Amino acid sequence: MTSVSSSRADASSLTLTGAIAHITGHALRPGLVGRIGIELEAHVIDLAAPGRRVPWPTLQAVVGGLPTLPGRSRVTLEPGGQIELSGPPMAGTEDAVHALRADHAVLRAALANAGLAPALIGCDPLRPADRINPADRYTAMEGHFAANGCATAGAAMMASTASLQVNLDAGPPSAWATRVALAHQLGPVLVAISACSPLVGARVTGWQSSRQAVWGQLDQSRCAPLKGRDDPAGEWARYALAAPVMCVRNYATGRIEAVHGRIPFCDWVSGAATLADRRPNVDDLDYHLTTLFPPVRLRGYLEIRYLDAAPEPWWPALTAVTAALLDDPAASERAAAASSPVADAWQRAAHVGLADPRLHAAARACLDAALDAVPAALHAEVAALAALVDGGSSPGDDLLHTARNGGPTAVLLAATEVPS
Repeated sequence: MTSVSSSRADASSLTLTGAIAHITGHALRPGLVGRIGIELEAHVIDLAAPGRRVPWPTLQAVVGGLPTLPGRSRVTLEPGGQIELSGPPMAGTEDAVHALRADHAVLRAALANAGLAPALIGCDPLRPADRINPADRYTAMEGHFAANGCATAGAAMMASTASLQVNLDAGPPSAWATRVALAHQLGPVLVAISACSPLVGARVTGWQSSRQAVWGQLDQSRCAPLKGRDDPAGEWARYALAAPVMCVRNYATGRIEAVHGRIPFCDWVSGAATLADRRPNVDDLDYHLTTLFPPVRLRGYLEIRYLDAAPEPWWPALTAVTAALLDDPAASERAAAASSPVADAWQRAAHVGLADPRLHAAARACLDAALDAVPAALHAEVAALAALVDGGSSPGDDLLHTARNGGPTAVLLAATEVPS
């Protein structure tokens, strides 16, 4: 257990009532729907040596040399050197996709100048799960996962996975329960549709979405879906307070340190357990919330985290479909009816995907609903995805065919985007 002295006064400590109020007060922001933000992760490949993980200083140099991006995306580096573009909220899906495409083109060109390229795929199909980002946060995460029996899955999650995240407005409070429940209910269907990670670490895993399988192997007290109860903000508060603390800040050194045990945050708040020789404050609570990874996370908006990263035209299509099924009233109603029979089929969706007849039927119905609601500028991409799914395939099936013919290196290169 971490034990360091604190320079913070006890007056800054939280009470359990205060913690609940803080979480529920920030979980969902009242408003309309329609705005969207996109976050897209990509593995970075050395074109001269695809099996080698790109050194950390090289990645830092590329990111540090980027010009101002036209779509104003924020650029960050993940534990295994994945690059993430996080676009700001935009007025609609068409604008958000256009902006992220422009930013991705600038990033792709900068990587090419260094002999590198991005690979949009849910899991790294070739390289071992090596963490290269030295940030305290990731060192602490690694230590916590190892101490709690999921070192292998933790390393894979941090260094070998990449996702597409779609962020949507919470909407009016009267619709929160229905909206949050639908975002979760659609999860298995959209996992099956987006599946693009049939290999991890040079091995065909037998899973359509190995990325989702990895998340399923982690501590479910911080990774399981919420249940979609009548009070989503209250449920989020209970979920967060029951989840174990992953790491704490040492105020003497300013460093983040791992917690080598399973101590629920509520025990730290109540005084039933002690960490860092102090009680937690609001900063500790806010940091704790960033270490929780349910498929849909409440951050004032809905952060939808269950989609595999996938190359063009699939990530724009997946973005448009996700937004349409949640934001368009008619599409939402049809999607709710179609996805209800498979609402809890998370593992089956990741394992066999669209080979499951019920998931396939639900996916086809959801895509039919989305086609009537997506922006005209993205209709071609969504129609292509619908045709793919209609034939029983997801974006990763072509990669699996490539693996059978050329091995994991060929898969990695097939997912790699090089400027023309």
